[in-house]
Amino acid sequence: MKSKVNRKKPDKIHHKCIYEFVCRSNQKEISHIEEFLRHVSMQLHIDDGMMYRLLISCTEAVNNAIVHGNKSDPEKKVIIQCIVMKKTLTIRVKDEGKGFDSENLQDPRDEKNLLKENGRGVFLMRSLMDKVKFKRLKSGSVAEMKVKLRR
Repeated sequence: MKSKVNRKKPDKIHHKCIYEFVCRSNQKEISHIEEFLRHVSMQLHIDDGMMYRLLISCTEAVNNAIVHGNKSDPEKKVIIQCIVMKKTLTIRVKDEGKGFDSENLQDPRDEKNLLKENGRGVFLMRSLMDKVKFKRLKSGSVAEMKVKLRR
């Protein structure tokens, strides 16, 4: 399965545009996220600061989807969607896993967690984006991140 980027046609009724990237559950695929987000950023005229926030948040979400959601199974895929509607950019990262309890994560700032090698992704996403939520679906789970666009 190859990675691919799609731009869906604008929805004229809701003034919505969707950019989509699909990748295998292989951590090597994460390197393609920046290229995808740069393409979206150029289309939306997003500044470097916002691009950095998107890159960190999306990379963390995709890494979590690959490692924790899909258990690094290369037969499973991760779908990244950037949905632009009015002045909001929503990024959805969907995996084929079972999901997790996002309310009971350990705080990476606690002294007992400071030296751990993992456990900071959701914290970073919540720090950099305006709104973050996680949903369990029938066939997977999705991390949804929203940020207001300055236009």
